[in-house]
Amino acid sequence: MNDTAIEQEIQAKGLTAPRVTFADLQANIAHEHYFTAADGAQSAAAVHLPAGEGWTLGSLQLLTICVLVLRNGFTVTGEAACASPENFDAEIGRKIARDNAVQKVWPLMGYALKQQLHEATQEHQQ
Repeated sequence: MNDTAIEQEIQAKGLTAPRVTFADLQANIAHEHYFTAADGAQSAAAVHLPAGEGWTLGSLQLLTICVLVLRNGFTVTGEAACASPENFDAEIGRKIARDNAVQKVWPLMGYALKQQLHEATQEHQQ
């Protein structure tokens, strides 16, 4: 079940309490960055530890990384690894890496909402 189908079911059931929606999550993403591990390894700031003879960028070219920067500046990463070089597709890798990063944002936003609700309850009890 995808996010749109879940949202439709929630609305159909009239569940109206505060919650994090997919739209909320998307609005919380300020910036997106994509690169392969090979891109990172070729950076002037990259650190390379000895890995034996014949080390190449080959396998690193198959690992796509997505960095989501949230509105508050916090960063979340998602990765997509391709086992067979023949199947590597940069666009698909970016989509999978982004989806994996987005999955990490849900619990963060859920925690933030729960904290807000808790604080509001504490204020009403005082």
